[in-house]
Amino acid sequence: MKLLLINKFLYPKGGDALSTFSTGALLSMKKNEVIYWGMDHPQNPPYPDRDLFVSEIDYHRPLALGKKFGLSLGIFYSLESKRKVQKLIQREKPDLVHLNNFAHQISPSILDVFRAHGLPAVMTMHDYKLVCPNYLMLWKGKPCERCRHGRYYWCAVRRCTHRSFLKSVVNTAEMYLHHRLLRIYDGIGLFISPSRFLMEKVKEMGFRGEAVHLPNFVDPKAYTPCWSSIEGEICYVGRLSSEKGILTLLEAMKGLPLRLKIIGEGPLRQAIEDKIKRERMENVSLLGYRSGKELEKEIGEASAVVVPSEWYENSPRVIYEAFAMGKPVIGARIGGIPELVEDHRTGLTFEPGNPEDLKEKIRFLSENREAFLEMGRNGRKFIEENFDPDLYYEKLMTLYRKTMKKDA
Repeated sequence: MKLLLINKFLYPKGGDALSTFSTGALLSMKKNEVIYWGMDHPQNPPYPDRDLFVSEIDYHRPLALGKKFGLSLGIFYSLESKRKVQKLIQREKPDLVHLNNFAHQISPSILDVFRAHGLPAVMTMHDYKLVCPNYLMLWKGKPCERCRHGRYYWCAVRRCTHRSFLKSVVNTAEMYLHHRLLRIYDGIGLFISPSRFLMEKVKEMGFRGEAVHLPNFVDPKAYTPCWSSIEGEICYVGRLSSEKGILTLLEAMKGLPLRLKIIGEGPLRQAIEDKIKRERMENVSLLGYRSGKELEKEIGEASAVVVPSEWYENSPRVIYEAFAMGKPVIGARIGGIPELVEDHRTGLTFEPGNPEDLKEKIRFLSENREAFLEMGRNGRKFIEENFDPDLYYEKLMTLYRKTMKKDA
């Protein structure tokens, strides 16, 4: 089968890109032909069809007012994206399109092209963009469901997008245009949700598309379990942003006899550096971005991985990787995290945003080494029994065939 995989970022920027790469690698290994398409970027690998990639767009870069207005129009309906994906389809003639994140930088204008060509499409949901204008379902650090059943105007009222009224109005108008007027997402035949929570939540919020639950996968053979660890060391791996709960984790670390390694980059980096220095948190180290074997080494040296998120997490890849390496996870009881982290079996959970509860769970780690080693072994077994790549592939191909039959 010839498959077109789409994600706006095609370098290791976040979970959506990593999911796109791992899915593409698995499909290729199973003798399918995989084509990648997305946004041009200096960090992209040398893709064969990069001449048809969408021009790089950075909405956080300072721009003149006229340029900002032009970029805003592209959020609603990008003619460049539509034109280039049209040429790509004519060149490659794929059998099916598998979409990931494409809002804003690419825009849903491409869906009209797929419909015109009778090309079946599925989409893996990585966040809540289909029901929430700013995709996080978060307001002032707390979960927010005000936009339930299409009441998108709350985004503008509450200035949900970067606390900017103008950006919030743009995102609000985008949602009304795509979901109410154009109903453009109707061109996607099937929506794949890595967590049950996300699938059920978008339905609760009023999403009408057909959604199915298909968890992520990880190849346990690609990871070597590390049962030994540096005594009293834990790590956080992920984006340094407020919704990830990193500030709650820092508060929890105060006075604990353990060391914390923070691995990642993001908008809170400077605030984290300042807090560590100002409060003399000598048991916290900020390591920056790590990947590949270097990241595996850091996780392998830790006793556990902490996932302190305060938004409705989908199905964090770092949990899969931690389990594959034999590490238990201390995770917040929110979103899809409890679907993976079972208390006293594969790790411990705590109340999101509660540093005292998190502190108690971390303290339990320092006082019960054997229990945490057993949880790590259970996590590895959990991965081996439930998230096998071959099983994932068979289920994914069944969904592809179902979508192609429905669109025939």
